[in-house]
Amino acid sequence: MKIGVIIETKEFEKSWNAMRFAVTARKNGNEVKVFLMGEAVEIERLHHEKFDVAAQVEAFHEAGGEILACGTCLKSRNMDGSEVCPLSTMIDCLKMVEWADKTVTF
Repeated sequence: MKIGVIIETKEFEKSWNAMRFAVTARKNGNEVKVFLMGEAVEIERLHHEKFDVAAQVEAFHEAGGEILACGTCLKSRNMDGSEVCPLSTMIDCLKMVEWADKTVTF
């Protein structure tokens, strides 16, 4: 199955659970793409004793998952894309939703 995941939060537990879902879906043989928008573009930097979001982002990347980050949201925070979370557009988000069999949001 092709699964699209849209994340809009940088709240530790919610974004950690979103990325755990993406990792689990990927490890169970699904094609998975994640689109980060709003404050979620900051999740690659989120480290927490209990909810280590950055570790889940890395696990997803290592499992072959694709992450896209809203360029407008990055720019509004004076951030650039990265190798793991490249700068993307709303057109990329739309293409992901059209590509996916199912899309979930967090």
